[in-house]
Amino acid sequence: MAIEQGDGVTIEYVGRFEDGSVFDTSRAAVARDHGLQEAQGTEDGDYAPLSFTVGAGEIIEGIDAALVGMAEGDEATIRVPPEQAYGETDPERVREYDPETFEAMVGKPAEPGLHVHAENGLHGDVTAVNEDTVEVDFNHELAGQTLVFDIEVVDVR
Repeated sequence: MAIEQGDGVTIEYVGRFEDGSVFDTSRAAVARDHGLQEAQGTEDGDYAPLSFTVGAGEIIEGIDAALVGMAEGDEATIRVPPEQAYGETDPERVREYDPETFEAMVGKPAEPGLHVHAENGLHGDVTAVNEDTVEVDFNHELAGQTLVFDIEVVDVR
């Protein structure tokens, strides 16, 4: 039975950048092989197939669209451009703060790579720190990236 909008599906996946490096997966063995578990401090139990409803906006648009017409047991490699994933990098989502203001808001001094959670629900990363400013990028970490996914449909409901 071909997958249609509104169907529940479960997939196994491996997400890669165009250079082949793996950034996410549902498979524990792949995570181990690519050092994802060490970086995330996770156990095998945290890696599992992903279940969602096709077309309900629960997953990036590029995967949603690619699944339509596939069937249980099908495998595919799909290339997802930024506009069907996490969007292009938006320079308006890069903000600058006075270092003292930043420290008062976050509760610790700024340093490049620091991940912050803003009161408005945004998440960002400190990308630069100098005497006068702290730069925080609130773009999604995968914004601007073309992503490649190896997917396997393991269940359709």
